[in-house]
Amino acid sequence: MKSTALSHSLEDYLEAIYNLLKGKGIARSKDIADRLGVTRASVTSALRNLAQKGLIHYKPYGFITLTEKGIRSAARIARRHRVLHSFFTDILGLEEDMSQKAACRAEHTLGSEIINRLTVFIDFINRQDTQGKALAAEFEVFRLQKIEENKESAGKFMAD
Repeated sequence: MKSTALSHSLEDYLEAIYNLLKGKGIARSKDIADRLGVTRASVTSALRNLAQKGLIHYKPYGFITLTEKGIRSAARIARRHRVLHSFFTDILGLEEDMSQKAACRAEHTLGSEIINRLTVFIDFINRQDTQGKALAAEFEVFRLQKIEENKESAGKFMAD
């Protein structure tokens, strides 16, 4: 029986294939290597492993496609990434690059229950309150005020 557990690295490869197929309609080893910043040899090894786990269809020098099982797994991984990216960008106000990197790291460790709760929280925070102000925008104002307060406190501390 084949083990279906995926390492963080294999999840990244599967997600890259999924995103390439959604965006370009095709996935090739070269495209995966470029997207992930890895060597073609690393891609070949990962593709063999993913094929053995029944997640992709792969033949050397050919296009890579996802199996039904691969589509389900990749969609789940991509969803986790989108939810985390949205939280980091839309709620916490992180810059795009920092948000992408944080989402890539966190998507491998947070379980589905946490992702589901984050999704509900994002929906809640983005809805309009009774005064017509977005809660996310209010949080951003509050966050910026706290940053200024911390700067002032640090300045007072340094002056003492």
